[in-house]
Amino acid sequence: MNKLGFSILVFIFSLSIVCAQNTHRAITTAAPFLLIAPDARAGGMGDIGVATTADANSQYWNAAKHAFTKNKLSMGVFYTPWLRELTNDVFLGGFTITNRLDERSAWGASVRYFNLGDIPLTDIEGAPLGTDKLNEFSVDGSYALLLSESYSMAVTLRYIRSDLGIESTDSSINPVNTFAVDISGYFESEEKNYGGFNGRWRGGYSISNIGPKVSYSDDGNSNFIPTNLRVGTGFDFILDGSNTIALTVEFNKLLVPTPPVRSASTYEIIEGKDDNVSFVSGMFQSFSDAPGGASEELKEVTWAIGAEYVYNKLFAFRAGYFNESELKGSRKYFTIGSGFNVNNTTIDVSYLFNATDINNPLENTLRFSLSFDIGN
Repeated sequence: MNKLGFSILVFIFSLSIVCAQNTHRAITTAAPFLLIAPDARAGGMGDIGVATTADANSQYWNAAKHAFTKNKLSMGVFYTPWLRELTNDVFLGGFTITNRLDERSAWGASVRYFNLGDIPLTDIEGAPLGTDKLNEFSVDGSYALLLSESYSMAVTLRYIRSDLGIESTDSSINPVNTFAVDISGYFESEEKNYGGFNGRWRGGYSISNIGPKVSYSDDGNSNFIPTNLRVGTGFDFILDGSNTIALTVEFNKLLVPTPPVRSASTYEIIEGKDDNVSFVSGMFQSFSDAPGGASEELKEVTWAIGAEYVYNKLFAFRAGYFNESELKGSRKYFTIGSGFNVNNTTIDVSYLFNATDINNPLENTLRFSLSFDIGN
């Protein structure tokens, strides 16, 4: 494959991570790696995390959870292989840190790096021309504040860079550099008695990657970044001092306009709304612009349910299920996972079982994450 052709192929592949979410009305975004779930704890519960209890990886799911962390300092490292059945050098990796400032506030930061591997370059005749590397990454920081004893909010600022062009050729794909903001909230009730057991309610929301449109080329066309809404709720069954079962459900929707149906000859809009709007207008429009009306809008919402059993804060077993409409990508899969805590060091692993004929980049793949808790 020649250099330019391979570059375009990789570019399309990267976009397809999000395109798969909507095969009926394809929604494409720049920097789709921002939607890949990073940590194995969430990966074991169907890729959910906006309303689960605080941990070292709260920065990605819901930074408002930082205000509920029980540790002075938490650090996490994660590694997620990508397309492992096809290649062994594509992965998402990074680290997170959370620091509790006082009883009501905390800050967090993270780095996420998506490596697309070594790209072999050849000329038109197939002669090797060396290799090149493509990558995307983000760096962010957040501040969380308790507004009451049971509710917190957080703001996150994120820098994003997506470089999908081949440096050694005159690629028409330019690197993308942009900034985005997250706004999130988290609720955790006090522990109450429900007869034979104690319990605690949880709830959370996050609007992530709120930011301007970007362009990979000089032709004037621009792409939305993956602005995303997550809402979830859960309940902890605290059976005794050593055994807890947590159930959580989460809903997710891209706040990006659905492309309209256009005439093949005149390119005029037949159904739907014009998607050539600003990112702010696009966020609001995304709730009512699907050509199929309200029924199609509902199909753009994915849902997942997860369960976690924790014994004495030393061992955890997890399971989950993720569901997406057949018309919007048909991602359906089960997950399992476990975690082990030794001397304030937690090792989490998870595994995904595909439940549909649509290939999943994480199928038959183990995900790993490691976290360290320091001080109370």
